[in-house]
Amino acid sequence: MDLFEYQGKQYFARFDIPVSPGGVADTVDEAVRVAEASGFPVVVKAQVQVGGRGKAGGIKLANDIDEVRLHAGNILGMDIKGHVVKRLWVEHASDIDEEYYASYTLDRAAKKHLLMLSAQGGVDIEEVAAKDPDAIVKLHIDPVDGISEATARQAAVDAKIPAKAVDGVATILVQLYRCFTEGDCDLAEINPLILKPTGEVHALDAKVSLENNASFRHPEWEEYRATEELDEREQLARTHDLQYIGLEGSVGIIANGAGLAMSTLDVVNQVGGQAANFLDIGGGANADVMAAALEVINFDKDVKSIFINIFGGITRGEEVAKGIVEALGRVDLRAPIVIRLDGTNAEEGRTILKNAGIPESKLVSKPTMLEAAEAAVAIAKGK
Repeated sequence: MDLFEYQGKQYFARFDIPVSPGGVADTVDEAVRVAEASGFPVVVKAQVQVGGRGKAGGIKLANDIDEVRLHAGNILGMDIKGHVVKRLWVEHASDIDEEYYASYTLDRAAKKHLLMLSAQGGVDIEEVAAKDPDAIVKLHIDPVDGISEATARQAAVDAKIPAKAVDGVATILVQLYRCFTEGDCDLAEINPLILKPTGEVHALDAKVSLENNASFRHPEWEEYRATEELDEREQLARTHDLQYIGLEGSVGIIANGAGLAMSTLDVVNQVGGQAANFLDIGGGANADVMAAALEVINFDKDVKSIFINIFGGITRGEEVAKGIVEALGRVDLRAPIVIRLDGTNAEEGRTILKNAGIPESKLVSKPTMLEAAEAAVAIAKGK
C-alpha cells in the first residue's frame, strides 16, 4: 500500500525523522490556514501518487496569503498524468544547501534488507544509477543485526556525504531503518534528504510503501485505505478479496501464487506480449474464486485474451477445472481463455475441461507455460 507524501511524512515523524512543519488542506481556505500556522514562505504541493509534480506545476512556492490562494486554487483539481489533485500538503519552505538520497527496501535474492545512499539527491535514483552507478552505496543489512550508528556513519562516508552532514545523515539512517522495520514497510525512501544552512539534516520528501501482509499488526492503517488511489478494476478486485494490480497490456493473467503470477507476466513479455494485470488467486481456485477473478479480468475492456496459469500443489487440477467450467456459466467473457494446467490431478482437470463442451473459440488448453503464453499473445494480437 503506497502512502501519499503527507502520510509518509506523518509516518516518518512517528520514528523521530525530522520533517518540515506543515499540514493537509482539501480547500483553498484550509491551505491558507495551514500556511499561516506553518510560517511563510511555504510550499504548496499536490498530493498524487505519481512523479513529475513539479514539472506539471503541482509544486509552488508561496510568500504570502495571496500567493497561497492563487497556487492552491490552480493546483486543486489539476490533472497530473491522469491523477486528479484532491488534496494539498502545505509546509514551511526549507533553505537547502545540499540534497542527498536514502532508502531501505528488501533484496529478496540476498534475503537481506538493502540500504541505498547517495550524495546525489533530488533526481530519480534510476537516473543516478544510469549516469554514475558508483555514486550509489548499496549496503546489505542482516535483519537480525540491524544497522548501528557506526555502520550508518561509515555508509555516509563511503557515499561521499560531506563531513559536515555525516553525523546528521547517520542518525537519520538509523531512524529510517526503524521506520522500515518496525513500521513494516516495503520501501522507505527520502529523496531529497537535505542539509540546511544551519547544519540540520531532514527529510524534504517521503515515499513509503507498507507491507499489506503486516496489516494485522497495524489497525491504524485503515485510515490509509480510505485514501488509496485505486482504478475501477482494482476496486472491484478488492471487493472480492483478490490480489490484483492493474497494468496496461492486453493479456489478462490469472495464476495461483504470487511467484507464478510474476513468472507468467515475464513469459508473456518474453514472447512479445504485455500483461493487463497481476492477479494471484492463491491456493483456493474454486468456482467462486475463479468466477470472481474472471469477472475482474472481464471488466477490463483492453483485455483481448485471458491466460490462466495453474500449477497444482495443494490446489488440485480437477477442482480448478470444475471452477472454470462453473465460472464460465456465470460470467459472459469477451475474451477467450488459454489455460495451462499442471501439477496435482492436472490430467483429470484437463479431461474435465475437454468434456465440458466448451468451444475452442472460448477455451484452449496448452501443455506448457511457454506454449500457453504464445497462444494467449497471438490471440491478443489478433493472429
